[in-house]
Amino acid sequence: MIDRTPGARKLYPIAVLIFALCAVALTWPWLSGRFTIPWDAKAHFYPQLAFLSKALHNGESPFWNPYVFAGSVHIADPQSLIFTLPYLALAALVRDPGFIAADAMVFLVITLGGLALMMFFRDRNWHPAGALVAGLSFAFGGSAAWRIQHIGEVLSLGFFAITLFFLGRIFSSGRWWNGVAAGFFGGLMLIGRDQIAFLSMIVLAIYAIWNLFGAPLRRVAWPLVWGFVTGIAVIGLPIALTMVIAEQSNRVLIDFEGAARGSLHPAAFLTAVVANLYGVDGPLRDFWGPPTTAFWGGNYVLARNMAEIYFGALPVIAFLGLGLGAASFARREVAPLLAALVLMLLYALGDFTPLFKLAFELPGADLFRRPADATFPLCALASILAGYAVHLFVTRQDVQAGVLRAYVLPVCAIVLPFAGAVAVAYAKGRLAQASVPLAIGGACLIVSALTLVLARRLAPERGLVALLVIGLCLSADLAINNGPNESTALPPAHYEVMRRDSVNETLALLRTKLAETAGPDRIDRVEIAAVGFDWANLGLIHGFQHDLGYNPVRLATYVEATGAQDQVATPEQRAFVPLFPSYRSLMADMLGLRFIATGVPVAEIDKKFRPGDLIEIARTPDAYIYENPRALPRVLLAAKAQEADFDELVESGQWPAFDPRETVLLEKADGDSAKSRRPGTARILSYENTQVRIAVDAPDGGWLVLNDVWHPWWRVEIDGVPVPLLRANVIFRAVALPPGARQVRFSFTPIAGLRESIRDMFQPSQK
Repeated sequence: MIDRTPGARKLYPIAVLIFALCAVALTWPWLSGRFTIPWDAKAHFYPQLAFLSKALHNGESPFWNPYVFAGSVHIADPQSLIFTLPYLALAALVRDPGFIAADAMVFLVITLGGLALMMFFRDRNWHPAGALVAGLSFAFGGSAAWRIQHIGEVLSLGFFAITLFFLGRIFSSGRWWNGVAAGFFGGLMLIGRDQIAFLSMIVLAIYAIWNLFGAPLRRVAWPLVWGFVTGIAVIGLPIALTMVIAEQSNRVLIDFEGAARGSLHPAAFLTAVVANLYGVDGPLRDFWGPPTTAFWGGNYVLARNMAEIYFGALPVIAFLGLGLGAASFARREVAPLLAALVLMLLYALGDFTPLFKLAFELPGADLFRRPADATFPLCALASILAGYAVHLFVTRQDVQAGVLRAYVLPVCAIVLPFAGAVAVAYAKGRLAQASVPLAIGGACLIVSALTLVLARRLAPERGLVALLVIGLCLSADLAINNGPNESTALPPAHYEVMRRDSVNETLALLRTKLAETAGPDRIDRVEIAAVGFDWANLGLIHGFQHDLGYNPVRLATYVEATGAQDQVATPEQRAFVPLFPSYRSLMADMLGLRFIATGVPVAEIDKKFRPGDLIEIARTPDAYIYENPRALPRVLLAAKAQEADFDELVESGQWPAFDPRETVLLEKADGDSAKSRRPGTARILSYENTQVRIAVDAPDGGWLVLNDVWHPWWRVEIDGVPVPLLRANVIFRAVALPPGARQVRFSFTPIAGLRESIRDMFQPSQK
């Protein structure tokens, strides 16, 4: 390619410096501690980080999580952060990572993604002005900015950009190390195991297949092989773990109708030209955009920030006007990116186009419920193409064939969407409310257009000034329109309960009560229901064990037996099932559910509640706190065993007549199970995440019952000798004991368990 601006390549260090300064300015509201990333970033991901850090610094394994849902297979959870390299490093280095450190990690990855795109431009000798536009727009615009709280998805997008950079280098220069780097970062992307990683993988595949037709096979073959091998090495274990656990979890395949409800309404694309058109960053009561049914109809379910895609006025002008309007994208070097963008656009629209029905048949598509998530790679691709259009514009390579193509079409491509935003606001009776966003959007478009014209004039001889003008304009635009708002930033004080030194009255009372009731055989559990969105995973931070939690993935056996939902922020989210019909139930007692904190009187949650079922012990500013005096110890020594059909128990909820302190229900029981035995004792010697040691004295033998969730990857030893692990009382663990004083150790062994699970999958075909 002819270098239309001699010396522009030398400006890349300056462009990178400007990008870095803009990145600091745009993230400073969070990194200064004034705000913190809210919602899922704190309610879900921050507790995972706190648990991971605490486990590593205490010398414990984080592979099993005893603090939510009475125990979960943490190593296989895609959102546990165990395989998420930036957060794993943070957890290993910092004992108590605070909000600023946690937020900084996601900003670091998405910023590195923007920097990688700038290097992608440099490798192609594209002007640094375009690289700066692409980098800033990618990192601080679009879905990545408005959905920064979805930590895993943003990380996947950041790693996508880095992978694209190294993949591009494979086709431009070969080299095995480019293949290794592409495979490594592609693996980190796929470790997210989310829809963004899935869709980004499709984009990378389109780019690779397209470039294979124009690259010497000898040069690219081995780097691609190295990339494939490295990627498999990175993702092999996490993916295998998740695939096995998926079969045991509550997650089922999403049907077409369920997925279609997550479609992006076409009117959402108007937010590309007017950021706050629908009142996204204000109080929820003022939001009027899609998918609000009162205005738009249909049966669509999306959070309001999911329909926001603003990625900067200057990139929008470049993309719509210079790229599409002036036909600047009609070049082979960006054809695969444009094709991928069109595909992501059609996918994001979901059932608004017939393509989604076909796309839903792709392997893996039915694992995800929101087509609108495609706006992540869609905005990323739009940022890259916008930067490319800026490159052509400032180097005067844009098409100049006639007034129509050079001026009329570009202007129409920009003016018509803005006019559409005005028309929609008028048609929905919200023109007055939208007047300020429209004025800001119009002003940003005008200033950005003037900035582009100025940059075009300055670029040949005063490239540094052109870069400064573009950086200042775009970063100011993104700061104004994509700056802190209710979806992306809240004061840290809002999350005081998540600090390990929290002085919250409810937490202090629960900690005190749990310490008072602890005993050699007892570790009581709590339930926090309808207190708030941020409370469900507090046990991971403060060290108390919760029978519920906040996580979309839960063991199916536990869900069926207890009714545990993915969240318990509101009263209606606390579901009861036949085996756990009320807080006054045998299952609640066996779980050791001693203390229950509810944001409303417990009778509003438990419709079967009767006076005397629980004892109200306190009323704090946050919750009503109750005690269940019937809660059983964590370990029991049963003298008898009784056979039971666990599936039937779950369905009917009808327990046989038995006392769990004396009898254990097993899937199979032999003839000696009912004979009389002298009572014994059991006491907990140590209790860690993945290892529990118990001392027992069973004069005539019996069964030790540990009221923790059963999973086949747990192992048990008696005096160091492996013995069979039994599933007891539907969801708990047990082991048959020989007579005498013994030491029992339960250990969680996920790698050995994974091997056995995979072997069992293939056994039927071998018979």
